[in-house]
Amino acid sequence: MTDSYGDNLHKGAIGKLFEYSRELRQVSTEAEKLLWSELRNRKLNGLKFRRQHPVDKYVADFYCHEKRLVIELDGVVHDKKENKEYDQARTIELAGLKINVLRFRNDEVENDIEKVLTKIIQKAESIETEW
Repeated sequence: MTDSYGDNLHKGAIGKLFEYSRELRQVSTEAEKLLWSELRNRKLNGLKFRRQHPVDKYVADFYCHEKRLVIELDGVVHDKKENKEYDQARTIELAGLKINVLRFRNDEVENDIEKVLTKIIQKAESIETEW
């Protein structure tokens, strides 16, 4: 890969997504707040995560650019067939940008944050990065 760390941080996200991401940061779910408290300020293995971060035409719940890792938290709305299909298509599109996606249920975060953090660390460590 030839881009530097700062290049393509947002993968071409448009201006409206930045406004939307600011709005999303104001209305975080309890699961998002809990996970953010564990990810912010490089608390997890020194990895820099961003919250409600525009990437391409999406807003990722959490994004680690150095590992090209998106973490999505899903509530019950994601159980609907059309939302599952959208999530799957989104994951495929992001994979095309060489971005990995990890999904967790809100209740996983709320009931076993340590297990979630372990899975994030394992995934991050398994990702080969080329800068």
